Amino acid sequence: MSDSPQTLLVIDDHPLLRKGVSQLVALEPEMKLIGEAADGSEGLRLARELNPDLILLDLQMRGVDGLETLKAIKALDLDARVIMFTVSDAEEDVLAALQAGADGYLLKDMEPEEMLNSLRLAARGRLVLSAPITELLARSLRSEQAVGATPVSDLTDREHQILLQIAAGRSNKLIARELNITEGTVKVHVKHLLKKLSLRSRVEAAVWAVKTGIAPRA
Repeated sequence: MSDSPQTLLVIDDHPLLRKGVSQLVALEPEMKLIGEAADGSEGLRLARELNPDLILLDLQMRGVDGLETLKAIKALDLDARVIMFTVSDAEEDVLAALQAGADGYLLKDMEPEEMLNSLRLAARGRLVLSAPITELLARSLRSEQAVGATPVSDLTDREHQILLQIAAGRSNKLIARELNITEGTVKVHVKHLLKKLSLRSRVEAAVWAVKTGIAPRA
């Protein structure tokens, strides 16, 4: 990560929430708030215009909701890491966001310092989840008999390497740099290993790898 502050865009339809995030980030020298949007359409425009390092995105908004905004942002192929910031801990919401490419899922009832720390980790390329979300994913994986039906030995050496990198919370870009391959190649390997393991997202893969003992706990 460079010495320059990580730029942040907040997309949320609650003015008080945006103000609170603004005041919190102002205390953090590693970050700089460069834009705010009250809806998905405006947020998408600012994401394209400002190309921030991080986007904090509400899930449930009037008009274009957070999930559709997330998909539209990801379609732009920006470098921005998108962190969902919401009150919803419903399994279907969590899974939908992670499958759509969210780089983290944080709940709005978290402590301010915990949120700042999560944003710092996200800026360094880590996947960030509130503790209840990690537990929810673990329960979801345990309840699905299909998960784990394919042994890790069925993965290629490269897929196994990438699974360990995912479990460490690294983004595709960081994995590509670490393994000296292209980001496109990483994406292909991630797609293949998720299919082999009957998993729906890279975050599920990270949780699964830790729960099965393949990767160490953070």
